[in-house]
Amino acid sequence: MSGFFNKLIQARFLLLSLLALVIAGGVGATLGLPVEAVPDISPQQVLVTAIAPGLATEEVEKFITFPVESSMAGLPGINDLRSISRSGVSVVYIQFDDKTDINLDRARVSERMAQAKALITMPNVSLGMGPLSTGLGEVFQFQLKGAGYSLMDLNRLMTWTVAPQLKLVPGVVDVNIGGGAEETWAITLDPTRLQAYGLSIGEVFQAIEASNAASGGGWIEHHAEQQIVVGRGLVRNQQDFGAIAVKVRAGATPIYLRDLGQISTQPRTRLGAVTRDGTGEIVTGVVMMERGGSSNATLAAIQAALPSITQTLPAGVTLETFYTRAALTERTLDTVKENLLLGAALVVVVLLAVLGSIRAALLVASVIPFALLCAMTGMRLFGISANLLSLGAIDFGMIVDSSLVVIEHILTRRKREGTVPFTELVVSSTQQVVRPVSFAILVIMMVYLPILTLEDIEGHMFRPMAQTVIMALAASLLYCLLWVPVLSALVLSRLPAVSETRLVATVRRYYVPLLQKSARRPRIVFSCVGLVCVCALLLAASLGSEFVPQLEEGALVVHSMRLPSISLASALESVTQEETILKSFPEVKTIISNTGTAAIPTDPMGQNETDSFIILKNDGHGRSQSELVEAMNTALQANLPDALYSWSQPVQMRMDDLLSGVRTQIAISIYGEDLPTLSRLTERVVKTVQGVRGAADVMAGDDGQVPFIQITINRENAARLSVREQDIHDTIEAIGGHIGRPVTQGNAMLATQVRLLPAYTTSANAIKHLTVRQADGKGVVLLSQVADIAVQDGPPRISRDSIHRRMVVEANVRGRDIASFVTEAQKAVQKAVPLPRGYTIKWDGQFRNLQSASKRLAIVVPIALALIFILLVAALGSARLAGLVFCNLPLAASGGVFALVLRGLPFSISAGIGFIALFGVAVLNGVVLVSTAEHIRQRGVGPLRAGLSAAHERLRPVMATALVASLGFFPMAFSTSAGAEVERPLASVVIGGLVTSTLLTLLVLPLLYGRFAPNKGAKYGAQASGLPSGQEGA
Repeated sequence: MSGFFNKLIQARFLLLSLLALVIAGGVGATLGLPVEAVPDISPQQVLVTAIAPGLATEEVEKFITFPVESSMAGLPGINDLRSISRSGVSVVYIQFDDKTDINLDRARVSERMAQAKALITMPNVSLGMGPLSTGLGEVFQFQLKGAGYSLMDLNRLMTWTVAPQLKLVPGVVDVNIGGGAEETWAITLDPTRLQAYGLSIGEVFQAIEASNAASGGGWIEHHAEQQIVVGRGLVRNQQDFGAIAVKVRAGATPIYLRDLGQISTQPRTRLGAVTRDGTGEIVTGVVMMERGGSSNATLAAIQAALPSITQTLPAGVTLETFYTRAALTERTLDTVKENLLLGAALVVVVLLAVLGSIRAALLVASVIPFALLCAMTGMRLFGISANLLSLGAIDFGMIVDSSLVVIEHILTRRKREGTVPFTELVVSSTQQVVRPVSFAILVIMMVYLPILTLEDIEGHMFRPMAQTVIMALAASLLYCLLWVPVLSALVLSRLPAVSETRLVATVRRYYVPLLQKSARRPRIVFSCVGLVCVCALLLAASLGSEFVPQLEEGALVVHSMRLPSISLASALESVTQEETILKSFPEVKTIISNTGTAAIPTDPMGQNETDSFIILKNDGHGRSQSELVEAMNTALQANLPDALYSWSQPVQMRMDDLLSGVRTQIAISIYGEDLPTLSRLTERVVKTVQGVRGAADVMAGDDGQVPFIQITINRENAARLSVREQDIHDTIEAIGGHIGRPVTQGNAMLATQVRLLPAYTTSANAIKHLTVRQADGKGVVLLSQVADIAVQDGPPRISRDSIHRRMVVEANVRGRDIASFVTEAQKAVQKAVPLPRGYTIKWDGQFRNLQSASKRLAIVVPIALALIFILLVAALGSARLAGLVFCNLPLAASGGVFALVLRGLPFSISAGIGFIALFGVAVLNGVVLVSTAEHIRQRGVGPLRAGLSAAHERLRPVMATALVASLGFFPMAFSTSAGAEVERPLASVVIGGLVTSTLLTLLVLPLLYGRFAPNKGAKYGAQASGLPSGQEGA
């Protein structure tokens, strides 16, 4: 081994050149690293959507959703199949295993969509596939505005001018358009004119379809020239549209479309609307980033493209951005940068205070940029984005540990053996500590291995964190073995022998008497350690738990639910009042409310549901987000009690939706087939959960009734009165508007629409008096004569999961941890809501992922600890010595528990990773002390004397290791910046655990070593309580 280090020092120029190349390559790779606020936890999911305006909920489920589900069942790698059916909209969510290829999944879904289309019997229903985006893909939202332009005009500009150009931007996969109304060329039919001319509505449909077409006649040869034959019968303008001949008879005046009613531009049936700041409706676009894209690169490309897009718009029309993911990403990454820079600065200060030399401190700290660049290069190679979690667990204290031990040992030996040539001293010192240091770093890397076994959403969140830390630690070890000896020989050769610093001397002055007292009263010390562990165990049992701490995003979302039967116009009136109330809060910057469903129905809400995005002013003034939510919720319930309100944040809402299929932290799904029974059970569950402490925003997502005017054809009457069923269906379809073949206007394609005059369709009674032409064309009958017309209530929405119907109760938790709330709520529901045969309840949400992760870690962590034990046995040569090092772990864990209790934090996966990191550092310190004691015993010193001498000698490196590791986490633990909530539990656990584990290492471990170390036949030293006066062991 000494020959290896000698060769390294001889080839120092080559090694330093290699170091420069590695750093340059790392900088280049880091510049292209994707940057996000949080990791994307979206599962492999494909959406199949269908729009069928006017179709009732149960018909949508029966004739559209069920055929699609039946066709998709059995796809390879499918994990979950759920759907939402509501009047006019069907959305089927097909979730695949994470290991599958999403592009192959989409190709298979596309194949099955062809089968589903064959099973759908409803006319004019087209299936569409959702964009290749993720739940967190909505990175940019903007408003299109222009004075003097109607909502229909703006919608047309957005659809045919802005959106196509944005889709060409790298990283953009689609643009979801909200607000306004789709423009159509419409004929509003007057039933009296139809009757006078003896025409049926179906003939009007057919005339528009046949008279708006083009044909190709191939080509002919004329002389030596080829001439292409084209037939054009396309509608060019509204006058042309009105001139379509509906009926032509020889010798009679033709009947034109304009003779049957009014030709005009009219909106298509709307499924939703967007409003802003209480000022009325607007038109918005939501840019959806492609799966696997980088939000910062995509947003930069969008910003670069906006000026050229704006130039293509008419004068006076502008684009105004109101939400960009960059704001959250910048705030959270600023927090990460601030914590990393402060952590690095604190580490350098501690190194200077412990080592007493700025040159030595900077040499140790030089590993930080190298390890960070290597880790980021690895992140780039493995497709890991730089985000709050992937960079949140990097502790520069752990990274410098290996180099610190080497440099500290070189300086200690130089002071003691000043006559030895410095190069030889460097080589022999490095050789002495390289084995325990390498094993200790490998141990820290091994404790992170269990996190790599996490799967599904918890795997998406925390695997990148573990991968990043492992890569950073591996790079730090490589730097320690290759470059630290070379740089030490170059940088420290002329450094005078440094005496013990004031900090170390002060600590030693108090530490030595304390160690002597501990050695004289070992039973009291052991009893105190046992008492601490028992107290920690009792406190740990009382800790609450959550999946991950909530991140304050600087924006809020309130989901409002009104009566299902409310009209869109009435809902928008209520939303406008809601926005006015919320805008009165000084902390609010702007409010955008999405009511109902957008063009791409990724969120198939009803017209009674609204998502209001509240963008807050990030000026550091005003109330906290939690205080603001309480105040806003109180104001809304006092002034607008006609709705139920549920609070979240934009990214959190999407994450909750991905976790449980609803926008809240908890979803309680009740499965069964009979909708009235499901509704009754849902009401009882809502009342029960509302009574549990901590319950907030509890509501039934699918409850309520919507009035449907049901027109059931009486076939016997229709046949007796000579009326075709298709004519009846055509009349019914014309009530809401029949959509026909589109017309082309410039770069836009506008649908045609045929509808009856609204004056004839104002109520169920008016609809009864509509007329239907008889088959012979010589007379008409009332619609009520050939159909039974009645107003009946039906469900507003039907949710299905794994082919079974379900109703969902949504709930949030405030002022309490989620896990204990769910446990209490489950017991209350089980007691108060007995389920009929064939009905089941399933609880979903973040706590399920916490349970899943905890179960897996409960299996894998002990296995990893066993492997670490085996590694320690190999390193120390004794199972008993490995057991002594393991004694550090219970006390380290105790300190972590005390830290969580003192800071009022529940246990979370973030805190769990803190415990994992803590175990690594605790093992490192134990290995350093025990290996030193073993080295001292080789000189014939007894176990207790060797343990006490090792503690005296290794005080500086153990103290330095604990200080740099804990202070490296200090900025994370006490930061109040954006995103600090996620890192706080992890950092608090490490700091608290290092305090107790360092005390154990320095005070208790020497005594344990003296009592339990394997007897090697050496003579025991002087009296048990004595310390080496001349540092013989050194």
